[in-house]
Formats: sequence, structure tokens, C-alpha cells
Amino acid sequence: MPDLDFVLSPAHTNVQMNDSNNDEFIPGTLNIYSLEVTSPEDQAGVEKTVVKTKGNIILFPQPSNSVNDPLNWSKTKKLLNFSLLIFITCFTAATSNIAGSVQDQLNEIYDISYNVFNTGAGVLFIGIGLGSYLLFPSASLYGRKLNYVICIALGAIGAAWFARTTTVSDAIWSQLFVGISEACAEAQVQLSLSELFFAHRLGSVLTCYIVATSIGTYLAPLFGSVIVENIGFRWVGWSSFIMSCALLVVILLFMDETLFDRSRYVKSTINGVSPATSFKDQEEKKKKDGNDQPRKESTVGVVKTHEVESSEESDVSTDEGQSDPPISYWKGKSLITLAPNLRGTGVKQYCTQLYHSLKLFAYPPVVWAGLCWGIQNTLLTFYLTVEDDQYYDPPYNYGDLGVGIMNIPCLIGAVIGCLFAGTLSDYFTIFLAKRNNGIQEAENRLWFVFFPAIIGPVGLILFAVGTDQLWHWGPTYVGLGFIGFAYGSAGDISMSYLMDAYPDMILETMVMVSLLNNLLACVFTFVCSLWLEASGNTVTFIILAVIEFVIMMSGGVFIYFGKRIRIWTKPWYLEFCESRDKM
Repeated sequence: MPDLDFVLSPAHTNVQMNDSNNDEFIPGTLNIYSLEVTSPEDQAGVEKTVVKTKGNIILFPQPSNSVNDPLNWSKTKKLLNFSLLIFITCFTAATSNIAGSVQDQLNEIYDISYNVFNTGAGVLFIGIGLGSYLLFPSASLYGRKLNYVICIALGAIGAAWFARTTTVSDAIWSQLFVGISEACAEAQVQLSLSELFFAHRLGSVLTCYIVATSIGTYLAPLFGSVIVENIGFRWVGWSSFIMSCALLVVILLFMDETLFDRSRYVKSTINGVSPATSFKDQEEKKKKDGNDQPRKESTVGVVKTHEVESSEESDVSTDEGQSDPPISYWKGKSLITLAPNLRGTGVKQYCTQLYHSLKLFAYPPVVWAGLCWGIQNTLLTFYLTVEDDQYYDPPYNYGDLGVGIMNIPCLIGAVIGCLFAGTLSDYFTIFLAKRNNGIQEAENRLWFVFFPAIIGPVGLILFAVGTDQLWHWGPTYVGLGFIGFAYGSAGDISMSYLMDAYPDMILETMVMVSLLNNLLACVFTFVCSLWLEASGNTVTFIILAVIEFVIMMSGGVFIYFGKRIRIWTKPWYLEFCESRDKM
């Protein structure tokens, strides 16, 4: 259990803006850094609110004192669950991108054309997007773990089906199940990670997530080629099936449930507003009392303690939950954990949440994040298609292994891009918060979008022109590295921005991003080969470079207008969260 030996250290910190029940609250605007520390006697007679800090950083979300709070788990327990989530991300990305490694064999033996694999890729994207959307309410109502089990189990079915492929329908429809398996990594992994770590670590945590996605995406064709050459093409599917079954066992035995009702423990006392006070109640109260009355400003004291062994980085909490006994092993590993707001079987709530979430397409940051991440998946289809269609033939004459190795520069670029836009952006947002009286704005991370917005399109043009003009492999591979850099950066920036902007809707916003980006990738997958045949590599990739540049550079619009948009969407945000939690 966390050691809660309090040491008083009051600070002048306008923490009430972090409370969604307060008039000053704006989604995505957080007081995350306490700048001025004073002595306790200087705070005499001033209203105080206990908050949790790590050094000068104010923790968000505020952890409870319960040992069962995921934010208070031991480092070993956190590392185990974090590693599982990252492996699930990497594995599902790999199984979704490994089918292309056997297309030559299936073409020769069963006359399954290369266009069939493009159709299968389109079906795969449909499976990912619709799977994310149709399954997400189960994570809210029945716990996070159940979704992982469902998705990996369906992935195992898809892998076994693909291993036995003999017809066109096998090659296409097996990919629907494989796509659904990746659905859990498209939205729910981000939610689980946000329940394990605090907001100021978001960029670094997403760096690991995007790196895992990149490793699975770019190395899967290479691993598939090795399997084909050494064991046989059937084992591409069977190896995925065996690993899926093993992963299921590991999830069932070792994954802990991260669903935790923190509202039971952490109670806000800022300005006397109770968390139970609804948004509508507050609005009615303001109308009744009059909006022209001056608000009472308060200086909030910060109580903090030393860093404790059983909590990653939280120093203090209120006393609620401190006496909670640790839950049993089997309860912590339960397949189903019912949400506190579940009514009956939850079927009506399930359907209502599916409809309710579609409202998020009206939020401009959601649309931008979906387009920013979606264009990267779209581009992936194009340059992998060029590699498969042209580099096996003269004058390149690459084998399966040679084409697979072409993804290594992409992976290197993606890892560098993740570190740039993820880990570095964490330090940058804290730096800007220090200069802004401790206030962090969600748009702070968007300053990192401009460099990859230039590098990515340059990489596309280098790769296309180098392929057409038979350049030395150097510039072409540098172009692939630039493409990978934009891939890693765009994913990290778009997701972390959206998670910062609407922190209580992470699952729903990530689902909408998944729907949008996979729909975009699906449409372009079906036209990819036709477009390349009609326009050629250079013209096609120049157009794609312009599209990528415009989408990513439009992040500048949100730097300028983003806070106004968040203020504009605040009533929607509060009403959405309230109705979701009460439905």
C-alpha cells in the first residue's frame, strides 16, 4: 500500500481550472506545474485543496490513495501490464501486414492475383475500423480485458483461415478477422496506457505505442519472407495462429484490469463544488444566481510527500481509499469487470453508446487527428504496393528478403520520429508550461508537426523519382526513412494532442480516429493500383505529398484557433461525459 506520510508544502497554484465542475475549466487546459512555494503560515485563512504532485508537476489525473488504483500500482505490476499492451500493439500490427509476404506463392499455386491482396487489404481496414467502433462499448461496460481477449481470439481464427487459403474468398475474408484483431490496439490500448500513467508522461508513453506499431508494420513483411523461404508459406498463417493462442493464455493469466472508478475516492472540494453536481445543474445555478456576480478567487495549497516505492510517481493524495485491502489475484485477473454504472445486462447502454459516440465527428480536433494519422496509413499502402509490384522485377530483381529489407529505413525513421514528437514533446510542453504560469495547453505539442510535414513529402518524392529514374539505392532509402519519420511523428502528435484536448473521452475519440483513418486507407487501397497505373509513380506521389503537406501543416490552424475550439466544444464535452456516465 502507498506510504502516505504527508509533508505540507503549500503553493500558489490555480488548480481549480483542472476540475471539470469549475467555471474556469477548459478541456485541454491544465495547471500542470506549480511555480511558487510559500510557507504554511502565509496561507492562513486561505481556502486550500489537497492536490498530488511530483516535484513541481501537478499530477493529472489525480490518483486516489487506494492500492488498487492503477496509478498506484507497483513498478513491477505496471511494467508487466505496459509490456503486454505494447506487445499486443506490435503483434496485431504485424499480423495485419504479413499477408503480402505469401502473395507470390498463392499466385503461382492457386492463381490468386495481386489485386485480390489489395482487396483483402481494403477488407482488413474495414475490419479494423468497424471492429474498433462496434466493440468499444464493451470496454466501458464490461472492463478492458474482455476486449483484448475477443480481438486476439478472432485474430487467431483469421490466421488459421489464412494459413489454409486456397481460394480468392479465403484470401479476402480471412483478413476481416485479422483486421478485427488489431481493433483493440487502435483505441483501447491508448485508453489502458492513460489509466496507467499521468498526463505529463503521455508523449513518452505514446512513443512506445507508435514504435510498437512501426515495428509490427515494417518488420512483418521481412519476418514473413524469412518464414516463407525457410519453412513454407503456410507457416506464415500458422505461426500467427500459434502466437495468438499463446498470447491469449498470457492475457488471461497475467493481464490486470485497469478499469477503476476513481470518482469514489477522489473528491473535489474546489470552490465547494461536488463532483456529483451535473453540468446542467451548474448551468441552472448560474442562471439563477446571475452570471454577472464576481467569482471568488482562491489560492490553493498543495500538500505533498516523498516519492513512494509502490507508486510510480504520485506523492500525495487525500485519505479516501488508503485503507482499501489489495484485491485478490483472481479478481484482479477477472475476464469481466462490470462498470459501476452498468444497468442490467447493459445491452441498451451498449447500443446507446454506439450512437452517442458518433457526435464526436463534430469536433474539429477529432477530424484532424483522424486525417493526420489516416494519411500515413494511406501512404503505407502506396509505397508498399510499389515495392511489391516493381522491385521484384528487372532492373531491380529483388527477392522476398530484399523487398522486406526495404522496410528497415522506414522503421529507423519511425523510431526517430517517435522520439522527436513523443519524448521530446513531453519536455517541451513542461518548458512552455513554466513560461505560462504553470498552464499547459493541448496545442503545445502541435509545434512538432511542421518539421515532419516537410520531411514526409520530401521522402515520398525521393522514393518515387528514385524508383522511376533507377537511382542508386541511397537516395531512395533515405526517402523511405523520411517517410517513416513522418509516420512516427504524425501518429504521436495527433493522438497525444487529442488525448490532451479531451482527456475524459480518450476511448471514444480514439475510436472515431480509427474509423476515419481506416475508412480513408480503405478507399485509397481500392484505387491504389489503378492510380499508379494511370499516372505513374512520380505524378502520383507528388500529389500524395501535397495532400500530406496540407493535412499536417493544418495543425497550425489548431495552434492558433485550438483553444477557442475547445472553449466552443466545452458544453458538448461536459454533456457527453455526463450523459455517457449516467446512461
